[in-house]
Amino acid sequence: MQTLSIEQVLRAAAQFDLGGIIVGCNVYGSGHINGTNLITVKKPTGETVRYILQVINGDVFPNPEWVVENIAEVTEFLHKKGFTGRRVLNMVRARDGKLRYWDASGLCFRVYDFIEGSVSLDKAESPEDFYQSGFAFGEFQRNLSDFPVDKLHETLADFHNTPKRFEAFLDAVAQDRAGRVRTVPKEIDFLRERMEFCSVLYKAHEEGRLPLRVTHNDTKLNNVMLDEKTRKALCVIDLDTVMPGFSVNDFGDAIRFGANTAAEDEKDLSKVSLDMELFEAYTKGFLEGCGGMLGEEEIRLLPEGAKMMTLECGMRFLTDYLQGDTYFKTAYPEHNLDRCRTQFKLVECMEEHWWDMKNCVEKYIRK
Repeated sequence: MQTLSIEQVLRAAAQFDLGGIIVGCNVYGSGHINGTNLITVKKPTGETVRYILQVINGDVFPNPEWVVENIAEVTEFLHKKGFTGRRVLNMVRARDGKLRYWDASGLCFRVYDFIEGSVSLDKAESPEDFYQSGFAFGEFQRNLSDFPVDKLHETLADFHNTPKRFEAFLDAVAQDRAGRVRTVPKEIDFLRERMEFCSVLYKAHEEGRLPLRVTHNDTKLNNVMLDEKTRKALCVIDLDTVMPGFSVNDFGDAIRFGANTAAEDEKDLSKVSLDMELFEAYTKGFLEGCGGMLGEEEIRLLPEGAKMMTLECGMRFLTDYLQGDTYFKTAYPEHNLDRCRTQFKLVECMEEHWWDMKNCVEKYIRK
């Protein structure tokens, strides 16, 4: 994503109905996809109000209009259910009445109310933090369980289609564009040995055991806003990837990111393990947030979702490494390979704890 000048940001902000004079503009957050700025506005009453202005990354999202439309559909649906204030994102209209603004250079901007008195965490500071994250994403599933999923655009085609990701991996091996295949025989074999597993969730869907639902598709801990005083979940943010998907993938991506004892690109694989205390805390939060709307078969497939998202993520890192690092940002030549190895080690840890994970979710089915 290109870096925007302060002039570009201010020109875009001026196109939205912010109800006052802009008195502050600062780069905000740690996101790597969209450009984000915190805009401070002084109202005629003297009150100051803050907004989040973002430019949608057109390199990642080829149709920003679809992204905005999906978010509008979902947030308006939640508003009609009575979720207001800090409980749901609120989009601000541009002066032309639309929820986005295109500037002369072809960049698409949108604005949200800033969620005051909240905090987001890159890493859980306690099992309770992870429980709250799980509850928030589970509640998100429950509140949208009656939303007509076919109204949503697929903003990123086949985003979590693991079988297609596997085909892309095989193609990357065959083409060997960067001449790196010879350096990763163990990693290639690791994936090939798990080829059949890649289709487990799609087969369950075809058999009617795993329905399509409205899913978030980026369930990192820092996409949940917590009340800064009570540390209770307020709302889910970053709805760019909301689209049809599997509930177990939302669960699984959160486990992949949050229950790993090491960083995503940790080089010392001895530090990588699955924290079962965090796994159980998130499972409890997610299922309590869902409020009984998941079927028993869906719940039983939660461990598969965790393993699938971890395997898929490692596969994407390896594919990008084989293609010469064309998608993910890297800080050094082996960065994607280190990320891949960390994910694969976590897959092995999940396989070692397989029946612990299975027994954990089974316990909540019995409840």
